[in-house]
Amino acid sequence: MGDKEQSELVRGIVRNMRVMSLSGLVKDLEEEFGVSAAVPAVAVTSAAPQVEEAVEEKTVFDVTLESVGDKKIPVIKVVRSLTSLGLKDAKALVDSAPRKIKEGVSKEEAEKIKSELEAVGATAKLE
Repeated sequence: MGDKEQSELVRGIVRNMRVMSLSGLVKDLEEEFGVSAAVPAVAVTSAAPQVEEAVEEKTVFDVTLESVGDKKIPVIKVVRSLTSLGLKDAKALVDSAPRKIKEGVSKEEAEKIKSELEAVGATAKLE
């Protein structure tokens, strides 16, 4: 019997087998020959792989008093309330602008501080 006839005979037998029997046959063949009947996974690659850059959103900010404006006294009052400094220290800080008022605060708190300073005529920025 040639290869072609043997192949036809095996196919005829397999066609008449039930699914459970075929599953057992596949397992037996995998063990016997050390192979796997699983479909190999195909890796999909693009012609030019794109690297996504992780953009970290800043979560901690410093608030800097850039300039005081026309009215220094209201700015000193706001700086005192924000920093818990005494009058003399708050005045010295305001007079030495640009200076950091607060460091390491959340974005919400930094925006609030900036708006308070701008409400009394000062200029502030977030870093």
